[in-house]
Amino acid sequence: MAPPGVRLVQKVSSTRIFARIAPHVVPALDRAVHRLTRGKVLLSARMLPGVILSARGARSGIVRRTPLACMPEEGKDSWLLIGSNFGRPGHPAWTANLLAHPDAEINWRGENIAVTARLLDSAEREEAWAAALKFWPPYAAYQARVEREIRLFRLERR
Repeated sequence: MAPPGVRLVQKVSSTRIFARIAPHVVPALDRAVHRLTRGKVLLSARMLPGVILSARGARSGIVRRTPLACMPEEGKDSWLLIGSNFGRPGHPAWTANLLAHPDAEINWRGENIAVTARLLDSAEREEAWAAALKFWPPYAAYQARVEREIRLFRLERR
């Protein structure tokens, strides 16, 4: 069972109000703190593991740096990224970037790592989705609010 503080954050993060506010506040704070601490601290990673994804824009080709929650896969050199967009209708932009340019880089705990992203589907997606729901139950509330299927990516070290 999750500690009380984590349960409270899970409950709050499942709300529509959080979905409206968080996309504007959380990434900006994460970027600022990450930059100020030279990659050592990611505020949102205090609740969920997180990475800074550096991926080329789908149309512009410009490298975009996006702080994201991630699910490190135990015993593997890979991470799952869940394109929940806080339960908002559209896919987050970073998912289109990875579809167009799957070779990217993450900053994981202060280390820059070259990765290749792969969109999961079928049985592989089902297995990863079940693991993601166990890892962070609010993803179920996010999926229930949207008609689109939330995109799941596996990032593997290159």
